[in-house]
Amino acid sequence: MWLSDLQKIGVGLTAFGVFFMFLGVFLLFDAGLMAIGNILFLSGIGAIIGPRSTLVFFTRREKLRGTICFLGGIFLVLTKFPILGFILEVFGFLNLFGDFFPVVFGFMRRLPIIGPVLSHPVISRFMPRESRTRV
Repeated sequence: MWLSDLQKIGVGLTAFGVFFMFLGVFLLFDAGLMAIGNILFLSGIGAIIGPRSTLVFFTRREKLRGTICFLGGIFLVLTKFPILGFILEVFGFLNLFGDFFPVVFGFMRRLPIIGPVLSHPVISRFMPRESRTRV
C-alpha cells in the first residue's frame, strides 16, 4: 500500500503529536507540550484519512461518547487543566480507537523481534487472540 505525500505528512504529524503528548506527560503534565501534541495529532489524523473521513469518523453515533470525551479532554488541556484533561482524553481515545487495537497487535505479532516476545505465554494471556481484519 502506497501513501500519498499528504498521508506521509499526516503520519509524521501524528507521530510528533504522540511524542509531544508523552513528553508533556513525562514533564509533569506540561500543558503547553500536551496542547501542541493534541493539535499535531488531530492534524495528522485529518491528513492521513482526509477531512471528510475524519469528520465522519468522529461524528458516528457509536463513537459519539468517545468523541465528546476526547475533545473535552483537549479543551481541558488547552484551558490549563492538564491532568483532568489527560484522563478524559485517554478515556475518549480508548472509546474511539479501541477497535483498532486487535489489528495493531496482529500486525506486531508478525514482526521479527516483537512477534516472539508477544507470543510468549505470559504476555499472550493479556493480548487479544486474533484480529478480524487482515493486515
